[in-house]
Amino acid sequence: MQKLLTTRDAVMMKRLHDYLQRRGIPVTVSEHGNQLELWLVQSSYKALAKDLINEFKADPSGAEAELQAQTSAHPTHQGSGGPSLAQQLLQQAGLVTIVFAVLVSLVFLGLNTPLAEGIFAQLRISDTFTELPWHQPWRLLTPALLHFSLLHFLFNVFWWWYLGGRFERTYGSVYLVLALVACAVFSNVMQFWVSGPYFGGLSGVVYGLFGIAVIVAWQRPQHPLYLPIGLIGFMLVWLLLGYTDLLWVSVANTAHSAGLIAGLIFGLALRLIEYSKKRTTTK
Repeated sequence: MQKLLTTRDAVMMKRLHDYLQRRGIPVTVSEHGNQLELWLVQSSYKALAKDLINEFKADPSGAEAELQAQTSAHPTHQGSGGPSLAQQLLQQAGLVTIVFAVLVSLVFLGLNTPLAEGIFAQLRISDTFTELPWHQPWRLLTPALLHFSLLHFLFNVFWWWYLGGRFERTYGSVYLVLALVACAVFSNVMQFWVSGPYFGGLSGVVYGLFGIAVIVAWQRPQHPLYLPIGLIGFMLVWLLLGYTDLLWVSVANTAHSAGLIAGLIFGLALRLIEYSKKRTTTK
């Protein structure tokens, strides 16, 4: 993250934060002593953010009025005046989120055709119960594409879009790819050592993204990845239920737990990087 502005004027900061958010700039506000600091979450927006800040500082009321006029001049065709559901979904995701969701969907469709046996043989982590596929390293990742029931598929794609989309919009596509690979590989390898190659699912990655969100947004309610305590409780209860006989589906418990551990570590690393950048900026 990069610091854009420091001020003691809380009213101005609120107006500027809202203005930038409406312009699509991912920013957040933190408090440092008696100062308010405006931080840019994704560095690729730096040039545009600075231009918009200068425009706003020159004439705050004029900048807000111009934005309102642009919004009014381009109404949507929806009766509610808001974006359509499809538009909202696309706005919540980035390229990596969308592409991987499409891949998961195509594989799920393929697993419900006569090609299912061949697809599973190519995408499962290994052909044996004892050896990892070091000669085909992509197979450490590909079990995340496999889903064997509609409920399993819908649950994981929903959470991938919800958590992965927000993560990508906040930290960028490169970090999402790193998180995907780290959480998928670690959870898949751990599940393989426990139960062999006959498993699949994106759940390890989902719990990894959940762990990242908990760490990076802890006590930061303005953060894009902030999760309500009720949602955190639901995810943890669902994880624990997997270790009981109460669920009606077979659950790869080790993959879930390993993914969560990988995510917590990844999130801690991100939080430390942010802290280091803040210290460097304030020196």
